[in-house]
Amino acid sequence: MPETHGETTEAAGGRRIAVLGEMLELGNEAVEAHRQVGRMAAENSVDLIVAVGNTLAKQLALAAGAAGVPDIAMVGDNGTAAAYLASILRPGDVVLVKASRGGQLWQIAQALTGQPVTGL
Repeated sequence: MPETHGETTEAAGGRRIAVLGEMLELGNEAVEAHRQVGRMAAENSVDLIVAVGNTLAKQLALAAGAAGVPDIAMVGDNGTAAAYLASILRPGDVVLVKASRGGQLWQIAQALTGQPVTGL
């Protein structure tokens, strides 16, 4: 029987995985905003964060780890993220994919669901 966590439902034993890319165009607030997202992931019992990107993604990942997210992966691009996820996903895992539109993270979801990968 599925367990309910907030507004999501996952199979018993499944992990909560957040694939998070950089939020663009935040100006001076960018670093702190990314750190806040990392902390929020911990508060929401995320089991694994896959941070996609560079400097800002690293800030998100560091804050998430410091706040208690048990597993963190840093990757530089969507292709690497999709390949990594394909190698570790198990039945029952729930995956959230989120970033600015410019990060094109929908490509990761497309790859994982067997759809053609599209650009802008």
